[in-house]
Amino acid sequence: MRVRVRLFARYREALGRERLEVDLPEGGTVESAWSVLADRHPELARFRPFTLFAVGHDYVTPDHRLRPDDELCLFPPVSGGAAADVYRVVTEPLSPDAIAAQVDDPGAGGIVIFSGVVRNETNGRPVKFLEYEAHAPMAEVKMREIGETVRARWPGVKRVAMLHRIGRLEIGEASVLIAVAAAHRGDAFDACRYAIDTLKRTVPVWKKEHFEDGEVWVGLQGG
Repeated sequence: MRVRVRLFARYREALGRERLEVDLPEGGTVESAWSVLADRHPELARFRPFTLFAVGHDYVTPDHRLRPDDELCLFPPVSGGAAADVYRVVTEPLSPDAIAAQVDDPGAGGIVIFSGVVRNETNGRPVKFLEYEAHAPMAEVKMREIGETVRARWPGVKRVAMLHRIGRLEIGEASVLIAVAAAHRGDAFDACRYAIDTLKRTVPVWKKEHFEDGEVWVGLQGG
């Protein structure tokens, strides 16, 4: 089936056009339409964690099933205060530039970004790659709770974004990004450190390390 796609704001500018079409199997979802677009236009991929979808005049979720001749609209979050805070579990590669743009605020004097990156060894043992698994709905709730605590403890914080990637990650790829924009740099640093430290203790995300001679879930004994 053929679905029409309409692009707004940064998406329109990135592709230099407002409308295009994609072909999907019957019953294809919003997420599958995005995948087709991102394959065709890789410059869109970094925007996925922040993308809003709509069909007609209603917002829809990524698992919404599309129908022939639907018009799928893509646009970034609308402007406006704390509503722009983002707490997501994603499968796409993470972009520090994109998350910095997400928390940008004219009242912020500092933006601090923490990027957790896959390293190539653990205790001297070479790592091939990592796998992350999460209870995504609960993880997003817990990240939002962290963000709410950040705002309560540091009133100067303007924007917060927390993203955790799941699936297979290669050496050098980011598994988690946290960005905090605040009126003063000290609050931004302190809030970002609190956010990652609390995330590691409370958010239901699990990591498996893959080695040449085996694999292990981190934090579990006995394999």
